[in-house]
Amino acid sequence: MRARSLFSAVVVAAGALLASAVAATAAPDPTSDGDMGTMIVGGTNASQVYPFMVSLQSTSGSHFCGASLVKANWVVTAKHCVQGRSPSTVRTRIGTTNRTSGGTVTGATRIINHPSADLAVVQLNTSVSQAPITISPASGPVGTATRIIGWGQTCPTRGCGSAPITLQELNTSIVTDSRCSGISGVSEICTNNTGGNKGACYGDSGGPQVKSVSGRWELIGATSRSGGGATCATAPSIYVDVSYYRSWVSSNVGGL
Repeated sequence: MRARSLFSAVVVAAGALLASAVAATAAPDPTSDGDMGTMIVGGTNASQVYPFMVSLQSTSGSHFCGASLVKANWVVTAKHCVQGRSPSTVRTRIGTTNRTSGGTVTGATRIINHPSADLAVVQLNTSVSQAPITISPASGPVGTATRIIGWGQTCPTRGCGSAPITLQELNTSIVTDSRCSGISGVSEICTNNTGGNKGACYGDSGGPQVKSVSGRWELIGATSRSGGGATCATAPSIYVDVSYYRSWVSSNVGGL
């Protein structure tokens, strides 16, 4: 088990560092980087369609956060993405690599925020046909190979660019909690900034961290905040451990 550290009371404010500055489940081996481009920061265009991948958008269509489909009419995201928002102001685009087209577009009818963790579930106004992702029973130990996915900035400083149209992915891994400042070790995941200059950025908040289990993706985390500094990819990122909160998610979405 990763060591526990004091949970920061400013998680929502810190999480905003990764929120947007503008308002087939087959899994290849995530340890293989392939031909990683310079386009998350340092990621590459999505290598597949992730049916569970969600773009949270304003009603005008502007992407502001990611999320994961965990049931036909429920998604999981970071609390700081939706706290203070009315469900009527949120729409989703689900199951496409292009945040402006394809997939299924829905509205939202309900937002439930976790009382302390940077985690929330959002009920959709209709069930969708895309396949939800299973929440893994455990995120895994240090060294677990993972993949992060999102439409966040591909450059590291806030405001340096808008959200990419094409979904980005990056193969990474779980690293020791001591590399993430302000982490709650038992309920959060410190995720490597692969090679020192790759990782989650503004607009990736709420999006999935997944691992491959028997050739299929399982959800383990939701992007929360930087593990050190306001410039993306200079330190590991902190992800809420969705596996740790699986029972909370299940109780609020009517079972998984």
